[in-house]
Amino acid sequence: MAKKAKGRDQRHVAPPLHTPTDLKPKAVQAISKALNAVLADTFALFVKTKNFHWHISGPNFRGYHLMLDDHAAELITTIDEVAERVRKIGGVTIRSVGEIARLKSIKDNEAEFVAPGDMLIELMEDNKLAIEGMRKAHGVCDDHDDVAGASQLENFIDQAEKRCWFLFESSRNEDRTGH
Repeated sequence: MAKKAKGRDQRHVAPPLHTPTDLKPKAVQAISKALNAVLADTFALFVKTKNFHWHISGPNFRGYHLMLDDHAAELITTIDEVAERVRKIGGVTIRSVGEIARLKSIKDNEAEFVAPGDMLIELMEDNKLAIEGMRKAHGVCDDHDDVAGASQLENFIDQAEKRCWFLFESSRNEDRTGH
């Protein structure tokens, strides 16, 4: 049976989230803030990667389509692991698309047509921007002795650097006119 609270339907009144950790509250706050920025950029990069995956065209369609699908799968795994890291230390993760929009640094691309080469270059630049954010978050983790968070970010940076490499090599000599 639902309980009424202040005029709203409230099914459950849960206590605040207090995951035990040896990190100080200020450290949890700083790390959570840094990781939520990484989380927002990773969500934005995931959506853009899927957008380009769905809309890529041309003679290299199959290879690009499959590569971008692999990249998106990697990004969705990163999203979950970053969010779980925030929760493991007692922090709170992003809760909405609006919060993602406020925190992200990756720009959307809603163009009706983007040439395949331009897609690859844009994704490479966005991955580099994501790496920059992960390096900053790594510094915050280091500053607060969050060894596990820093280690996790090192793996995600390595994955993003590999995506950059693949996107760069795939974009070489790619026709940027869409023909």
